[in-house]
Amino acid sequence: MIHIRIPATSANMGPGFDCIGVALELYNHLWVEEMPEGLTIDVKRKQEIEIPTDESNLIYQTMKYFYDQKGLAMPGVHLIQEDYIPMVRGLGSSAACIVGGLIAANELAGRPCDKEELAQMAAKLEGHPDNSNPAIFGSMVVGAQNEDKMMHVRLALPEDLVFATMVPSFPVSTAKARGVLPDGYSRGEVVFNVSRGALLVASIMSGKLENLSMAMEDKIHQPYRSQLIPNMEQIFEQAKGHGALACYLSGAGSTLMAMVKKELAEQFQKEMSCYLQTLPDHWELTLLKADLEGAKVKTE
Repeated sequence: MIHIRIPATSANMGPGFDCIGVALELYNHLWVEEMPEGLTIDVKRKQEIEIPTDESNLIYQTMKYFYDQKGLAMPGVHLIQEDYIPMVRGLGSSAACIVGGLIAANELAGRPCDKEELAQMAAKLEGHPDNSNPAIFGSMVVGAQNEDKMMHVRLALPEDLVFATMVPSFPVSTAKARGVLPDGYSRGEVVFNVSRGALLVASIMSGKLENLSMAMEDKIHQPYRSQLIPNMEQIFEQAKGHGALACYLSGAGSTLMAMVKKELAEQFQKEMSCYLQTLPDHWELTLLKADLEGAKVKTE
């Protein structure tokens, strides 16, 4: 069988709405093999949202899209899913399915596409590249797209940067999170985000992590989505008080993220976990390093 490991991703990083994301060392696993006909899907690890085991399964739908795009007949397939990325929490679970499905189809079809072609397909299917790019290439990736093409740059992350992932018990759907955004923004708000986005990329590239406190500021999505995340601003305040370089809403939520220096990470985890236990919604804090490889394939 072909085994594909796909990382979680944290997108909409601060000012980088729909364009900047990072891969994390938390993974979904997918095994796939060709069959003479039909479809069998085994789910090895249940989540709170039931994963379809018929043709409506997102991985299968993505594989079918790949075969249709290449003008190939879709074979029978056996899929096994083992998912550790929490669903509807802003950690790229949908992108992981899309990337996994594209890679699975590409492997079964004899690898007609390279990573770049797969990334173009994934961005088109997702509608934005900030989850799919880091899921494919690893590390932190900046991307932009138009109707015809997506362009991207992979950034090397400083080795002493750790991501403290704070996941609550409640989900936030992407549709709901987009629904609270305004139809337009003032010139001042746009300039605010453009300047922070440029500073974020430059600071990561130069290793100037002290800039992140300003570089991760945002006026495009987080101020509006905070109404969907009880205690978000208080959690950010506490995290910064305990040494976080910056905090942001991961994806559409509900996960909150703190960027912490490696030498402070364990103490940060201890202190913030104690604080989170005083809040409702059963927050869980996990320290994650950035995944630097992206999706990996091996034959078993």
